[in-house]
Amino acid sequence: MRVVSLLPAATEIVAALGAGSHLVGVTHECDYPPEVRALPRVTRSRLDPGLSSGEIDRALATAKREAAPTIEVDVELVARLRPDVVIGQAICDVCAVGQEQLADIVSSLRHTPWVVTLHAHTLVEVFVDMRKVGEALELRDEADEVIAGLAYRLRRVRKAALASSNDGGAQHAAPLHRPRVLVLEWLDPPYVAGHWVPELIEIAGGEDVGGVPGAPAVTRPWRELSALAPELVVVAPCGFDVERARRELALVTDQDARALFDRRVEFLDGNAYTSRPGPRLVDAAGLLAQLIHR
Repeated sequence: MRVVSLLPAATEIVAALGAGSHLVGVTHECDYPPEVRALPRVTRSRLDPGLSSGEIDRALATAKREAAPTIEVDVELVARLRPDVVIGQAICDVCAVGQEQLADIVSSLRHTPWVVTLHAHTLVEVFVDMRKVGEALELRDEADEVIAGLAYRLRRVRKAALASSNDGGAQHAAPLHRPRVLVLEWLDPPYVAGHWVPELIEIAGGEDVGGVPGAPAVTRPWRELSALAPELVVVAPCGFDVERARRELALVTDQDARALFDRRVEFLDGNAYTSRPGPRLVDAAGLLAQLIHR
């Protein structure tokens, strides 16, 4: 079976199911597991990677307003790869290959592949998407086993976080302290992380003071964010690693923002752990627990 993945999370799901050898084409952003980097790249970004957060945001806004995709797909390459399955997404039509773009690609192929569209906004929905991929690849049992293992690991993170909140002692009558946590997935303008991130914070033993489980990320003024009085600010920009996140934070000069960042600030690799609705969200829960209870 030949699979083309149009989403990094999809690539990671296929690999987690033990079907990495089925991948014949991936996106320019697919970098995990490391062996997928050698596969043909069927997409490229139309945005200059050297743009700042603010410049990227303005470019994305213009693309959305003009209904112009920022991801270019090499349709001829996809056709040559002759995929039996193409995996896309329906979460963001601007920063990834959207539904209309995917439909155009599929309609241009001589052989019509099985199209799997990922559309997760919560952890449960991520597991549902993993089952959809497993069904398409005829790996239903493998998908169930992977999901069971991930769910078990999340329970372990929750249990360990509970013990940390309780200082490892016996149960107390008083409510356990959950540190107030704010997760930022973009800095210019500031976006509060949503979707599955508030769930990860809760599992990790914190209280997400900015995001709503299952809801999209939202932009809010720095003054409002500072007024939330978080005990911990986690900076995890979508698509950026920690080094890039630190550089972007250094560019923020807003007075209210600086007041917010006078609190405890930690960084997380948003590109690897919080931006992709796939298996490594479980790793993100463990890393967030370490940051929260440090």
